[in-house]
Amino acid sequence: MTRLAVIGTGRIGGEVAFLAGALGIAQDLVLLDENEPLLTAQVLDLLHTGWDIPVSTDPADVRDADLCVYAAGNPRSPLVKTRADLLGVNLIIAEACLPHARRFGGLWVTVTNPADVLNYFFQKKGGLDRRRCIGFGGQLDSARFTLALRGDGIRAEGTVLGEHGEHQVPVFSRLPAPVEIPEREQILRSLRTSSMEVIRGKGGTVFGPAVHIAALLRALLDGVDEPVPCSCVVEGEYGLRGCSLGVPALLGKEGVREIQEWPLDPWEREQLERAGGFMKKICGSFDG
Repeated sequence: MTRLAVIGTGRIGGEVAFLAGALGIAQDLVLLDENEPLLTAQVLDLLHTGWDIPVSTDPADVRDADLCVYAAGNPRSPLVKTRADLLGVNLIIAEACLPHARRFGGLWVTVTNPADVLNYFFQKKGGLDRRRCIGFGGQLDSARFTLALRGDGIRAEGTVLGEHGEHQVPVFSRLPAPVEIPEREQILRSLRTSSMEVIRGKGGTVFGPAVHIAALLRALLDGVDEPVPCSCVVEGEYGLRGCSLGVPALLGKEGVREIQEWPLDPWEREQLERAGGFMKKICGSFDG
């Protein structure tokens, strides 16, 4: 029986809890949120499904969960220029939630933006093994990249590495046909703003993130032979360290089984080094 804890039960956290129950990913749920009316409503809504799935709101039950999705904090809005701009407010909330990480023995999935930075924060300050601390974002960015490629007549699955933010690194060199630099730059610009139309129209992204987070949880529980783009704390991979950022990883019940180091072309390598440098500059404050 798999126990899933979700810290932060708003749009994303609540939807992930629902999908985990609907898809059979979890048979036991623990939900936490400082907004008690919201938490009560989410628990009742889940119980009203009629599923035989217990739902706890006891913070002590997080410790024994197999998986914990951290989704607490403020979401991006049209007034927030980049995900990195959310760090100030969301770091305060993350600091308050550190005791959960320090007592936790399962797999921790960081969803709250800026996901890469907060993933590094929880790994360093929460004392988590780097293999058990995974940041979300790469799958969603990759799905958006695939959609952009289709718009340009390229039928292939895209992969995005780097930051889940402005410093995304779409990998063009693994596509079946070459893509020239000007077209790469245009696609990259569109990826950086791809979520804003959704945010302006409905207040925040929900379906896309939740589906890919559920897929990430499934990959962690079942193990997969294909790499998943997700944020991992790097210690020399791709020549980078001192940060967490999107890389292709083989996942399983132990967390990150292996970070694959793909050969990148010069454009991709430059973009990834920029992403690593940007992330390391922000993450460095957590190393003390």
